[in-house]
This record gives sequence, C-alpha cells and structure tokens, in this order.
Amino acid sequence: MLSRRDLVLALLAARASSSAFAAEAGDGVPALTFPRDFGAHPESRIEWWYVTGSLAAAARTWGFQITFFRATTGIVGAEASAFRAGELLFAHAAVTDLEHRRLLHDQRLARSGFGIAAAAASDTGLVLRDWRLERAAAAGDDRSRYRARAASDTAGFRFDLELAASQPLLLQGVRGISRKGPGAEHFSRYYSEPQLRVRGTLALHGGEPAAVTGRAWLDHEWSDAVLAPEAVGWDWIGMNLDDGGALTAFRLRRRDGTTLWAGGSHRPAGGAVRDFAPSEVAFVAGRRWSSPSSKAAYPVEWSVTTPAGIFSVAAMQDDQELDSRASSGSIYWEGLSALRDATGRTVGSGYLEMTGYAGRLRL
Repeated sequence: MLSRRDLVLALLAARASSSAFAAEAGDGVPALTFPRDFGAHPESRIEWWYVTGSLAAAARTWGFQITFFRATTGIVGAEASAFRAGELLFAHAAVTDLEHRRLLHDQRLARSGFGIAAAAASDTGLVLRDWRLERAAAAGDDRSRYRARAASDTAGFRFDLELAASQPLLLQGVRGISRKGPGAEHFSRYYSEPQLRVRGTLALHGGEPAAVTGRAWLDHEWSDAVLAPEAVGWDWIGMNLDDGGALTAFRLRRRDGTTLWAGGSHRPAGGAVRDFAPSEVAFVAGRRWSSPSSKAAYPVEWSVTTPAGIFSVAAMQDDQELDSRASSGSIYWEGLSALRDATGRTVGSGYLEMTGYAGRLRL
C-alpha cells in the first residue's frame, strides 16, 4: 500500500496525455455541455473547483476559500484494484480573519473511493471526508445553487455556506478553452460563476456560529497540460466588481519574473464577455511581503493593465500564504484583496492568487 508521500509523488510525476489542437479556433474540441460539465472529468489528468469570497456580519469581514482537486496518478494497473490509487482527491480550505490579522487553513488528501472521497461525474458533487461542495438548481431555474461545508478543529474554523448564482455562466477563453501558454497543448477547459450571493454560518475557535452574508466567485478548470516547461507559476485575480461586472486577469511567469503568457476577461453587468489577448494584459509588481515561514517574497500590491482599464490590486492582509505540502505539495499565496481604479476608488474585491514564489509549481 502506498504511503501519502508516494501518492503525492505519483501525482506530481503524472504526464500529460492530450494531443495538440488548434486552440485559437477550438477545432475538434467539444463545446461545454451543462449540467454534465459541472461534474468531474476523469479522462483529464488534473481538475479543480475553486470557491473564494468575502463574508460579513455586523462590522466584521472575513475572506474564505475552499478548493477541491481531482487528479489521476498514472499508476499502472490502478483500475484493477480498489486499493490502488488511480485517482486522488485533495482539498484546501481557509478563512482570513481580518480583525485579528490571521489566516486559518487546513487541507485534506485521500484516494478516491470507500465513501471517503468522491467526485461525481454528472454534476458538481465533491466529498472529502467531512468537507463538501455540491450543486443543485431550483425547479424552473437553471442557475446554480451550491453548498460548501468545511470544518477544522486544528485550524479553528467551521463554515456552512449556500452560494446562489445571480448571473449566467462565464465561459473563459474561446468557448471555454483557455490558453495557458505558447504551445497548443497548454490549455484548460475553464468556466466561472462570478457574483455568487452567499449566506450561511461561520464559527471560529469553537465559538457559536454567526450568520453571515457575502459575495463569492467559483472557477472550475480541467486539463492535461496546464503549464509550459518554462513556467514556474502564475499570478491571477478573480474580481467581483461593485457594479455587477466580473474581471479575470492572469499571467504565467518564467523563472526570471517575466511573463510567458497572459489572458483574462471582462464581463460588464448584463453585457457580453470580452476576452483578453496575451499582449493586452500586464502585471507590474508593487510592495512585497516576505513570509517568515517559507521566506518567499510575494507582491501583495499590483498594477494590472487590461482592456477594461488599469487597476491596482491590494491584499487586505499580507499574510495569506498557504502551506499545502501535505496535500498538493506546494506553498502558495491566496487571499482576499481590494480592486481600485486609476483614481484610487475601490471598485470591487475578490481573490489574488500567486504560485511559484516558494519553488516551481508542479501540476
């Protein structure tokens, strides 16, 4: 029986299996179909469902995130035995406690099966021990309603949240084909659910659950080869705009800090999506914060140029670094941040994610 370390190493060593395709036109790539594509894609090597947002009660604000990953291990013969790990599920969850300037986070890892870990193929239905992310649609309404639950006695948080879509799905890239590098094989299937309306409960350090409301963002991606060999990590923002719009911007970064690839999108409230070409997106790092744990230095303030405007992004708390070496094997920064326009006016909020600063990211 493989140890946890063996399982993670097998995951990291798994190789891409997809062939190149004409990504610009999406030739030969099937269109996304829902509700089927809300579910898992076991034919793909790596997949994740990523929910981030802000919660509020009275005068207090918290950030939260929960991410489920599904990955094939590439272990030969795994399909012949339930005890051989052909597929792994792992998850990260965190709460940013702005009032006390602390990040509470935990992680889970298990092989698929035995009622412990599962990713449904027919719709979003993720189980990893006591953590859950499940989707449903109300009768006569095809918009999503999610429920996210996670608890950690070790980290001291517990949340149970309902997230209701207020807008149609946002397909990223060309028909949900999001290029992630100069090679045609470097892409993901990618859609977002911005402007999710949140309500539920949050409890910290064994206290009584408090009723909270908020706003969230969900991404679902799957791929065989996300990162080009030259890429060490990425910088990404998903921002719910206060006027109802949605802004995504990202860049894949080389070891020397230069941009290998970039992209994103903007959808104004009630409007059509405008996808960004790599040449239209620029990230310029500002103030940095150095982690006392990993010693990595993260830019916690950015200037981001897009066709939708030039924005500044500022972390609401510097220390939002997650050490996930016991599950995904990486250390990265992911946290609640404010979005401001060129005049300095706050126009939205969401999450900034930075990977590859504490070592090259491997997927």
